[in-house]
Amino acid sequence: MQIQVNSSNQIDGSIRLEEWVRSTLESSLERYEDDLTRIEVHLRDDNGAKPGPHDKRCQMEARPKGHQPISVSHTATSLEQAVEGATTKLDHALDHLFGKLRSKRVMLEVNEEIEE
Repeated sequence: MQIQVNSSNQIDGSIRLEEWVRSTLESSLERYEDDLTRIEVHLRDDNGAKPGPHDKRCQMEARPKGHQPISVSHTATSLEQAVEGATTKLDHALDHLFGKLRSKRVMLEVNEEIEE
């Protein structure tokens, strides 16, 4: 699973920040590692230089193998909160997607057994 971190001009896209984002995603989403090809992370400050509440945004787009991309975003007061919130949302979205796929597989297997 490849993780790509992008940041806007208002965000200091340091190597330390990128490593933290990668490690956060890897530890939270490791169970999907074989099912995802890439996760793109976009960090930005919606208000630019002006201070304001909930102006840090993290958007994540996961690319599951053989399926349409899944995109989530979260805004918060700090980048850390925005990344953690988006990671949680992405985990829930992937759990929902793969849970539905597992249910379909089980139903197909049950139907095949009934037909035999």
